[in-house]
Amino acid sequence: MTDASEDVVADSAAGPCSSETQDGVKQIEAVSMVWSQWGLVFAYVGIFLMSFTTSLEGQVTLPLSAFAVSEFKTHSLISTVFVVQGIINAVIKPPMAKLADVFGRLEAFSVSVLLCALGYAQMAASHSVQTYASAQIFYSAGGTGLQILQQIFIADTSTLLNRALFSSLPDTPFLATVWIGPTIASALLAVTTWRWGYGMWAVILPLTFLPLALSLFLNRRKAWRLGLIARRHSYRDFSGPTALRTLFLDLDIVGILILSGAFALILLPLTLASRAQDTWQNPGIVGLIILGIALLAAFPVWESQPKLAPHPLIPLDLLKSRKFCAGCGIGFFYFMVFYMSVQPYFYSYLLVVHGQSVSAAGRITQTFSFAATMANIASSLLIQRTARCKPFLVAGAAVYLGATLLMLRLRTAASSVALLIAAQAALGIGASLQHLPAQLAVQSCATTHQQVGAATAVFLTLVEVGGAVGAAVSGAVWSSLVPAKLARYLPPGVGPAEAHDIYASVIKACSYAAGSPEREAINRAYQETMTALLTVAAGMCVPLLLLSLVMEDTRLDRADQHVRGRVIGGGVTLATATATTTSNHAETGPARRAGLGRSWLARDFRRRVTQEPGAENERTGLVARHRE
Repeated sequence: MTDASEDVVADSAAGPCSSETQDGVKQIEAVSMVWSQWGLVFAYVGIFLMSFTTSLEGQVTLPLSAFAVSEFKTHSLISTVFVVQGIINAVIKPPMAKLADVFGRLEAFSVSVLLCALGYAQMAASHSVQTYASAQIFYSAGGTGLQILQQIFIADTSTLLNRALFSSLPDTPFLATVWIGPTIASALLAVTTWRWGYGMWAVILPLTFLPLALSLFLNRRKAWRLGLIARRHSYRDFSGPTALRTLFLDLDIVGILILSGAFALILLPLTLASRAQDTWQNPGIVGLIILGIALLAAFPVWESQPKLAPHPLIPLDLLKSRKFCAGCGIGFFYFMVFYMSVQPYFYSYLLVVHGQSVSAAGRITQTFSFAATMANIASSLLIQRTARCKPFLVAGAAVYLGATLLMLRLRTAASSVALLIAAQAALGIGASLQHLPAQLAVQSCATTHQQVGAATAVFLTLVEVGGAVGAAVSGAVWSSLVPAKLARYLPPGVGPAEAHDIYASVIKACSYAAGSPEREAINRAYQETMTALLTVAAGMCVPLLLLSLVMEDTRLDRADQHVRGRVIGGGVTLATATATTTSNHAETGPARRAGLGRSWLARDFRRRVTQEPGAENERTGLVARHRE
C-alpha cells in the first residue's frame, strides 16, 4: 500500500520549483484535511475579529486624515496620500498572494499584521506630510495584505457557490463601525490629538490576530505530525547562489519588480502633472508614463517564459478568458468612480459647503459602506440561490450610473442632505452588485487551487489600480480648479497668501462665517470643482454597463471548486493520493489513536468524505508509520 505522505514528499523532493502546486497551497490543503468543525469556526472567528478591527480603524482614521495633513498645512495633498495608498494597494496583492503560496498562509498573515502595526506607529509619530505619507507604505502594504489573504483563506475553505456569502464576511463589521467610527474620531479630537487615533491600533490589531494564528498553527502542526505535510524545503539547504536563484524563481521577484514599477510610473505622474510646470508639456511627466506603459507591456513577455518565470506572478492563461477580463475591467472602473464621487474630497465638500460637523460628514460619506454591506449580504444570498452573476452585474452598473447622475444634480449648497444620503446609499448598492459577482466570476475562471489565489489577487489588484487612477484624477482636477476658482471668486481684500491657506487647509476654509463673501466664494469654488469631478465619474460608468453586458453568464454550481479538505458547503474532498474512504463514507480520524490532536481546535470528529474514483484508505499506514 502506498503511503499518502510519500506522494507529498516525492512531489517536493526536486525542490520548490519543480511542482506547479507550491508549499503554501499544500499546507492549507493538509490543514483543511485535519481540522475539526470547531477549528474551522475558530479560524473564522479570527477572520471576523481582524475584519472588525480594521473596519473600525478605517472609520476612525478616515476623518482624522484631513486634520493630520491640515496640521502640516497641506490639505490639498490628501489626494497624494490616497495615491500613495493606491499604488501600494495596487502592487502588493499579487506579491502577498505569492508569499502565501510559497511560505504559507500563517506566515503571510503575520507579515501583514506586522506591517500594519509599523504603519500605525509611524503615522502616530509623524511631524511632516512626508513622514505621514511614507507611513502609508507600511500601513497600506499590511492592510492590503490582510484584505487579499482573508479572501484567499475564504476561497481555501469554501465551495464556489457558498463563497459568495462568506466573501462578504470581512465587510459585515461596517454595519456597526460605519456609525460608531466617526463618533470615536470626534471624541478623540475632543480629548486628545489625532495621533492617538492611529497609535492605538498598533496594539489592538495583533491581539485580534491571535485566534486565527492559533488555529492555523495548531492544525498545521497536527498535519505535519500525521505526515500530510512533507518537511518544508529550506533555502538554507542550498549554497548561497542556488538558494537566491530558487527564492527568486519561487517568488517571481523580477515579475514583481516589473509590475510594481509599471503601476508606480503610470499612477504617480497623474498627480504630479497638476503641480509640474506646463503640466503635460513637461517631458518628465510624459516620460514617466511612457516608461510605465513599456514596463507593463514587458510584464507578460517575462511571465510567458517558463525558464525565467516557472511560477509566474499572474497565470497568463487566465487572460484568454472573456469572463476573467470583463470581471477585472468591472472592478477597475467601479472603484475608479468611487474615488471621484465619494473619496477623497466629498468629505471636505460636506464640511465646507454644507457646514456639516466632523461626525455628521463622516456618517454621510460612510452611508456608502453601510448600504454596500447590506446589499452585499442580500446579493450573496441571491447568488447562492440562483448560481448566476451576470444579472446582478447589469443591475449594479445601471444603479451605479443613476446614482452618480443624481449626485451630479445635487452638487449645490441648496441641495437636501437627505437626498445626498439617498444618493450615497444608491452608490453603495450599485457598487456591491458589481464587486462580489465580478470577484466570483473571476475566481470561477481558475483551473487549479493555486490559480484561485492568483485570480483573486489580479482582480483585487485592478480594483485598487482603478481606485488609484480615480484618486489621481480627482487630485489633478481639485488641484487645478480650486486655486483658480478661489483667485477668481474671493473678495479683493483676500491676498494670495490667504487664498493659498484656504486652499491648503479645510480648517481655514471652515473658519469663515456662513454667508460671508469669503465663505460664499469658497463654497462656489468647491461646488464647481465637484461638478467637474462628478461629470467625469458619470462618464466612467458607461464602460461598466458595457462590460456587464458582455460578461459570460455561467452557473457557479457547475464550476470546479478547486479546493480540498473540510470546506464550507461541501464534504471533506481529498485528493486521490491522500483520500480516506470507508464503506459507509464515515471515519473517525486517527489523530487521537496516534496520540495527536488533543486540542479542541484539531480534535477528532466524524466527517463525511466525498469518495473519488481510485481513492484508497491510506490513513492506517500513515498512523502506523507515525507510531514507529
